[in-house]
Amino acid sequence: MNYRVISIGALSRHELWDEKAPARTAHATTTLVRSGDKTILIDPGLPPQALVARLKERAGLDPDDITDVFLTSFRPAHRWGLAAFEQATWHISEMEREVVGRNLVEQFQQAEQSGGDDDAVATLKAEVALLKKCQPAPDRLAPQVDLFPLPGFTPGTCGLLLCHTNATTLVAGDAVPTTEHMEQGRLLPGGFDVEQQRESFVEAVEIADVIIPGHDNVLLNPSRRPM
Repeated sequence: MNYRVISIGALSRHELWDEKAPARTAHATTTLVRSGDKTILIDPGLPPQALVARLKERAGLDPDDITDVFLTSFRPAHRWGLAAFEQATWHISEMEREVVGRNLVEQFQQAEQSGGDDDAVATLKAEVALLKKCQPAPDRLAPQVDLFPLPGFTPGTCGLLLCHTNATTLVAGDAVPTTEHMEQGRLLPGGFDVEQQRESFVEAVEIADVIIPGHDNVLLNPSRRPM
């Protein structure tokens, strides 16, 4: 099993940089994991054309080489590039799929019944169809690649734990958004359940030697002993 960061993400507004308003388009860090016969792309955060080019630059791979896509959450910043990987199997945590799906269906039904804006109805319909294509992820996605639930920022935020011989790497999604959030013990604002979010942050710090944040580059866990 091995991994490589394909694209380093960014927050639209990094509050720990004193940014008061959005300064860029948010996109998640995209990670490639290869284990057994699986080639897994996690959080395809860039638009399709840009991500396809980055995948070739960083790993020498084409979209058809990707067997599976995993989303740590269903937020748009984590899935801008999904359309480039239609041939792959898409995965998301069962909790995220259920809660987000229920909310989307309710919004869609309300918009239709109230005669809402046609564009809004069409957008909701497309979101429901996209989520339906995402399968509930199994507990083990591939050898040495296990689901690691990190609920809080969204109802079913879920990372992947990569188990090496003498260390662990956690692809953390929005549970640990950036290096600054890690260093300062801060959470991403606007979470679904702040208490759960705090618990997930603590669990991430306790288990991982290396963390791949949701919107930043790989970092060594400063609370763990040197590897």
